[in-house]
Amino acid sequence: MSTAEKLEERYTYADYARWSEDESWELIDGIAYAMAAPSRIHQEIVFELGGQVRNYLQGKSCRGYVAPFDVRLPRQNEADDKVDTVVQPDLTVICDRSKLDDKGCRGAPDWIVEVLSPATTLKDMHTKTRLYEQHGVREYWIVHPTERWVMVYTLDEAGKYSRPSVYGMDEPLALQVLPDLSIDWAFVEQI
Repeated sequence: MSTAEKLEERYTYADYARWSEDESWELIDGIAYAMAAPSRIHQEIVFELGGQVRNYLQGKSCRGYVAPFDVRLPRQNEADDKVDTVVQPDLTVICDRSKLDDKGCRGAPDWIVEVLSPATTLKDMHTKTRLYEQHGVREYWIVHPTERWVMVYTLDEAGKYSRPSVYGMDEPLALQVLPDLSIDWAFVEQI
């Protein structure tokens, strides 16, 4: 299928699972979004974040994953083949291990990080923010690799994202969902 054909229809995980592994796609509310290869800086940031998270999670029950890793976000309790939203966040942490299976994660992760790329900025900052709030992702970080800031959304008691906080990368940044983990951004100066 061509990109244009994929964008004209609505798809489900059943369709997505049949597509070539040579192409990267995400589905959001049944709409297919092509994913371009990330830049070197994007990959260096994801690689370093993944390493810090891996080191922190050793011996703990939560699990962390870097893209490509499928996160299926069902609307209700529909079967996987009917799920119309499948995303591949840059970094994902899941503490409820019952959400994990051989296909990836089914349900909201506890923490998601998206590193902005020119092609995905609007989707990450608007579409995915709404999506992650709607599905109950407890903490969502948007990392701007060139401007060197991090926007942090956290769910409040009503299940809504509070106004985001924006932080520079000049000092470590602590998570709310994993309060004894702080991301050290010192590596950013070297990329």
